[in-house]
Amino acid sequence: MPSRRPSRKRPWGAEPPPLDLDRALGGVRRESADDGEWTVRRLRGGDKAYRCPTCRQEIPPGTPHVVAWPLDVVGGEAAGLEERRHWHSSCWERRARLR
Repeated sequence: MPSRRPSRKRPWGAEPPPLDLDRALGGVRRESADDGEWTVRRLRGGDKAYRCPTCRQEIPPGTPHVVAWPLDVVGGEAAGLEERRHWHSSCWERRARLR
């Protein structure tokens, strides 16, 4: 006897859903700005507090924010992890206007 549940498969020949590139890369992307090339990741927040390098205010635990590190660090991306900084999302977006 056939199942009565509706099939969740795509119909033959149907277009696949668009790729969510941000999700596929784990939230990591590269950004270019006047202050250089950056590897950037947006976080939902964790269980630790950080200090924003722009406003020097604390980013409380659980607050969504941005982690960024320079792409052109000597030694490649792996060495750049030591240079990563946690920024308020708004501070990251307006950093070019503040310099």
